Amino acid sequence: MKKSQNDTSRQPKKKSTLISKKYGAILIVCVITGFIIGFSYNLSKDKRTLSSASPQFEQENQYMEDLTGKQERNKELADELAQLEEKIRMYEKQFSSNETQYEQNRQDAEQLRLLLGLTDGIGQGITITLQDGDYNPKTTNPNEYIVHESHIFKVLNELKIAGAEAISINGQRLKPNSYIVCNGPVITIDGQQYPAPFVIEAIGNQDVLISSLELTGGVFDQLLNEQIVVTLETNDLIEMKTVSDE
Repeated sequence: MKKSQNDTSRQPKKKSTLISKKYGAILIVCVITGFIIGFSYNLSKDKRTLSSASPQFEQENQYMEDLTGKQERNKELADELAQLEEKIRMYEKQFSSNETQYEQNRQDAEQLRLLLGLTDGIGQGITITLQDGDYNPKTTNPNEYIVHESHIFKVLNELKIAGAEAISINGQRLKPNSYIVCNGPVITIDGQQYPAPFVIEAIGNQDVLISSLELTGGVFDQLLNEQIVVTLETNDLIEMKTVSDE
């Protein structure tokens, strides 16, 4: 009889433990289910938020792309500007060089026109007069005291070497191709005859012209040794007309 009561008293306890485990499992399932539901809700909320904000992100993205494109274009323009500035500097350098060359060419052309007698000769210079020497009856050759074209040529050549810009003899302007011939006591210049004394005018640097003529053993010493009377003067203003006006 006792044994039967003890077995009966153990059965409710075992049933209570089973129920307790069942509710615990249900609770765990509910917690997990709630977590999943909450996570899904937050995820969908984040998706909605991201979806609603995506146009703004796209606009900002577009702005960034535009800014990057403009920066690249600005760099290209800066490079083009640097190249153009370099070209300008090169052109300025060439222009400066050409301007200097042009001025030199202009001066050379003007000097050539002056030497050709195509422009009036005006400026400082010197006047050289060559006269026949005093005749000595004891000499056998009177031509030794006469001014010849060789004497004139010596003076003319030295004046040209010294940089004379324009030269005339007895008022007649000489050209580069002028010819001079001696005919006894007179000389013929380009077909025109002139008697002694022969007055040679030269436009140019006075000091240079005089120094070249008065060199020791130079032209003047040679003329004096050949009995030619030589006089030299400086002139502050000598004027020579163009060849075509003569």
